[in-house]
Amino acid sequence: MKTKLTITVAGILVIATAFKINFQETPKPWPVPEKNAKMANPVKSDGESLKTGKEVWAKHCQSCHGKAGKGDGSKAAQLKTAVGDFTSADTQKQSDGALFYKTSEGRDDMPSFKKKIPDEEEIWAVVNYIRTLKK
Repeated sequence: MKTKLTITVAGILVIATAFKINFQETPKPWPVPEKNAKMANPVKSDGESLKTGKEVWAKHCQSCHGKAGKGDGSKAAQLKTAVGDFTSADTQKQSDGALFYKTSEGRDDMPSFKKKIPDEEEIWAVVNYIRTLKK
């Protein structure tokens, strides 16, 4: 009887996991204009910019993207669109210009940060900080 119950519970967990995986939203493509994607980061990735980037991240990004950038922030579950894992190879292979553009412009649940972070150097510092978020 106990074995049958264990097998049944295990089966339910497998089905529930498969259901969750199959119905998670796949991020839609986020095209970046070529001129923006090719922009070079003018802020050197050094101790100062990483400190600034981390501070700005904690204030503006962490609530959705999580402390370590895995998309598990306290507000992530409330969003309609997938937050994304910044430690993933897909994020890390994007150009600095693309990350800057997406942070500045936003889309859907991701707000534009042009007004919230008007100092472009701070956004570039966040891009530098994102580069430290690796698996």
